[in-house]
Amino acid sequence: MKIDTTTVQGGYKPKNGEPRVLPIYQSTTFKYDTAEQLGKLFDLEENGYFYSRLANPTVDCVEQKIAELEGGVACVLTSSGQSASMLSVLNICSSGDHIVSSTTIYGGTYNLFDVTLRRLGIETTFVDADAPVSELERAFKPNTRLVFGETLANPSLKVLDIEKFAKLAHSHGVPLIVDNTFPTPINCRPFEWGADIVTHSTTKYMEGHAQVIGGAIVDSGNFDWAASVKYPELTKPDESYHGLVYTEAFGRAAYAAKIRSQLIRDMGVAMTPNTAYILNLGLETLPLRMARHCDNADKVAEFLSNNDKIAWVNYPGLKYNTYYALAKKYMPNGTCGVISFGVKGGREVAAKFMEYLELAQIVTHVADARTCVLHPASTTHRQLSDEALKESGVLPDLIRLSVGIENPDDIIADLVQALDQI
Repeated sequence: MKIDTTTVQGGYKPKNGEPRVLPIYQSTTFKYDTAEQLGKLFDLEENGYFYSRLANPTVDCVEQKIAELEGGVACVLTSSGQSASMLSVLNICSSGDHIVSSTTIYGGTYNLFDVTLRRLGIETTFVDADAPVSELERAFKPNTRLVFGETLANPSLKVLDIEKFAKLAHSHGVPLIVDNTFPTPINCRPFEWGADIVTHSTTKYMEGHAQVIGGAIVDSGNFDWAASVKYPELTKPDESYHGLVYTEAFGRAAYAAKIRSQLIRDMGVAMTPNTAYILNLGLETLPLRMARHCDNADKVAEFLSNNDKIAWVNYPGLKYNTYYALAKKYMPNGTCGVISFGVKGGREVAAKFMEYLELAQIVTHVADARTCVLHPASTTHRQLSDEALKESGVLPDLIRLSVGIENPDDIIADLVQALDQI
């Protein structure tokens, strides 16, 4: 099926007489006739549902759909995008290990890597994603276990050269994990360019209506864990499952299987059936919404570029943008609806401008149907130092505008009246 058909038809295949629409299996537990049957599920010898923290029919169908959309072999849904980022690393890293990450990533992820994971003994070297390979090579260490980046960085909108980073990671025998939240699989297909694992904050465009929080981890099935000596977590017996070896038991889906059966089991950051149901409703219109978001953002970016009260505009869809060529390579049908820009006069004027907006609301969110705005330096990225802000591509006057699916004339009219007041 084409990807826009998969958003509607993927994941759930009703049998004769079953509900046409994916139902909510709102149950924590599932009944079996014998202890032996249930025991086989606990030992991962058979597939099935026995406790919704580990697996639930509603969640399972949505996981299958997202795996199909990304072109992966398996997906694990989590309670948030942040937990997806965390588990994607902890699945193959422990104390004493090292990761390489692009500096230009979401502020919460940066803090996760730079503070919380350091406390757990996992070190991170942050790199300029635009640096030449010869410079990036120096970031790797013998204990490096993975490389992390964002296809389209939040909020700097820098485009990751996925192919370059995949080749770099693989040359050191480690996987590339890519956060594909902003473009979604509708606009970017990281696995086709060499990425091994994809993460999402499904809270954003995937769900699309700012109703439920969630995350996703998708396993491409392409990284050969068994060929490497770096990942005993996957290739050696797991004593918590009676010596089960994930690569032997689950083959190409070993990485995803370990996240579900070990980390979700132990940490409990599972997605609820109701959340999965709402997420699925959003997925059904994802191609339509992404096309509208991108079309509206194109118009708004052009308007801002030609307004004399705007200091600068960063949007990869603009032909003069530094990342225009990379955006066309990896996202030929558009990037997303997010635009970064600065207002002449700096931080104070930027704050005033946002207060004058009426249609666009100031919220701690991005990437849903409604146009919204935020000043990252004083909100989502406020925990970063001035130096870290600059490294993350977050200037003090940066305004992140998430263009919704309203009529573009109304969005621009709102910007005009706010700009007229500064």
